[in-house]
Amino acid sequence: MHNDTVETLIGAAVVAVAVVFLVFAYRSTGSAAVEGYELTAKVARVDGIAVGTDVRLSGIKVGVVSALTLDPKDYLVIVHLNIHDDVKIPDDSSLMVTSSGLLGSSYLSISPGGSDKMLMAGGRIRNTQGSIDLMNLLSKFSGGGSGGSNAPNNANSGAPKP
Repeated sequence: MHNDTVETLIGAAVVAVAVVFLVFAYRSTGSAAVEGYELTAKVARVDGIAVGTDVRLSGIKVGVVSALTLDPKDYLVIVHLNIHDDVKIPDDSSLMVTSSGLLGSSYLSISPGGSDKMLMAGGRIRNTQGSIDLMNLLSKFSGGGSGGSNAPNNANSGAPKP
């Protein structure tokens, strides 16, 4: 009977520590919902982007992706962004899908424009660049997609033979 009580107390302590850890991790990673205004953007490719993905301006998180929908007319992805209320985005800003490094996670980067006019709630960022297909890009440089090497063939270069 005494062992059951000790085991129950130890189990309760482990559960309490796990809950404290999860709450701490949730708050410190910025995973909480962002209160702010919504902007949209149309992007051709959003590989690696999902609901909850960071939106950064100058490397600082200023919002999150709140939804992704497909426009059936032009097959572009409509990205819904929730931006902090205290961050104002110029209307000539651009949005780019980028990553934290070669193997890093993807995020959306806003490059602010120089306009004095700011985007209002419900506004749209018009200058966008989707994600880059890294495997396709690497295959072009390795010669896999181009049908051969770009190096000159010395046998046919017209150079005199010694």
